[in-house]
Amino acid sequence: MNAPTSQQSPLHEHDQNMASKYGLNDMPPIPTAFPLAVQHLLAMFVGNATPPLLVATALGFATGETTLLVQLAMVISGITTLLQTIGIGPIGARLPVMQGTSFAFLVIAIPIAQEFGLAAVFGGALIAGVFQVFFGTTLRWIAKFFPPFVCGIIILIIGISLIPNAIDYAAGGGPARAAGTLGAWHHFAIAGLVVLVIIICSQFGKGFISVAAVLMGLVVGYIVAAFAGMVDLTPIAEAGWFMVPTPLEFGLSFHTTAIIAIVLLALASSVESLGDLTAVAKTGIGRSPTPRELSGGVVADGIGTSLGALFSAMPNTTFSQNTGVIALTGVVSRWVVAMAGGLLLCAGLIPKIGAIFSTIPYPVLGGAVLVMFSMVAAAGIQVIAHEVLDRRALLILAVSLGLGLGLSLVNDDAIASIPDDVRLLLTSGIVPAMFAAVIMNAVIPRKLPPLEERAKELA
Repeated sequence: MNAPTSQQSPLHEHDQNMASKYGLNDMPPIPTAFPLAVQHLLAMFVGNATPPLLVATALGFATGETTLLVQLAMVISGITTLLQTIGIGPIGARLPVMQGTSFAFLVIAIPIAQEFGLAAVFGGALIAGVFQVFFGTTLRWIAKFFPPFVCGIIILIIGISLIPNAIDYAAGGGPARAAGTLGAWHHFAIAGLVVLVIIICSQFGKGFISVAAVLMGLVVGYIVAAFAGMVDLTPIAEAGWFMVPTPLEFGLSFHTTAIIAIVLLALASSVESLGDLTAVAKTGIGRSPTPRELSGGVVADGIGTSLGALFSAMPNTTFSQNTGVIALTGVVSRWVVAMAGGLLLCAGLIPKIGAIFSTIPYPVLGGAVLVMFSMVAAAGIQVIAHEVLDRRALLILAVSLGLGLGLSLVNDDAIASIPDDVRLLLTSGIVPAMFAAVIMNAVIPRKLPPLEERAKELA
């Protein structure tokens, strides 16, 4: 286990502000690190809590069971974030990556839970985590199939796919939909205010204001939303003070269909993690991640997924939106993100802390994550731009985008004849795009530049 160092390493020579002071292994002073960690936590908090909430709602769970699912997700995400950032032996990328429950699994988790019970989801996830660990340990032999160009395509599709969620948050999200006020003008006005504050603080602020642009946007948006009567403090009053997680709260069961579907999606999630790790390294450190970092990151993904299954938490994955936080702030310290993981763990163990964060209105979060998700897509473009975009590269990019986005947006009637399990995988978007990018990049020969081609002929 590495210890934080006080040595400061430069990030971007052209940027002399506070954002350039803290590199991968640097530990900022606590007064600086804490709000930065809170910013990371706020960027992913709702995204982490929403999948278990949606599953609980679909299954008609009581309030207590729903709260428990959310708290367990927070605990496991906090533990896995610590594994990912600090590392233990071969486990963990030791990069500034937050872990959380994955939206990608909802498309199969809800129908599986409705058909076989929630225990079947956790049974499938337990086995899927083992496959992810195997995938991570063998990554050095198959890494050639996932060059930065392929990962860049995946990053781009991840970002584009997440943006509709941000717009839904900005429109008011689930609560507004239930109340019939989804898309009300005041929701978008508050989300727009948050975006405006983030832009102003990021581009014109000095020192901490610039670094904590997202946090500033959230604070301003929260205050305005409170004056507008959109903040409900009831969850804080009703939440308990302490919770001790116990294993197998919702049991385990094993069904072949559930296992196959979750394993395949978990492998696709691992490729998504490769993209996130690449985005973090490229955006924050200015280099590609090492094979050890990629392997350790995927292994941590798998351990988090299996550990989560034992403690009734949804499958775990790297969170893309935190790449956007790093892109905006330039603070790449993994110890800041580790602190965010510790805060997330505390929020899971102390429900009242989690309840405080849960009172942030959806439009406020929508404005913040809209910037984050868009930054993820932009990071994908940045990675792709390092490739020479000849006809071969453009064809791979075009087909991958076409399949990834097209199948995720297609009307269900158009693919009704496809078996359910296959349809769920296709409409995830990431899975078909991943296969298209990997296979085409492997089989389509790369055309050498004229000078290299001539040298090859002479040799």
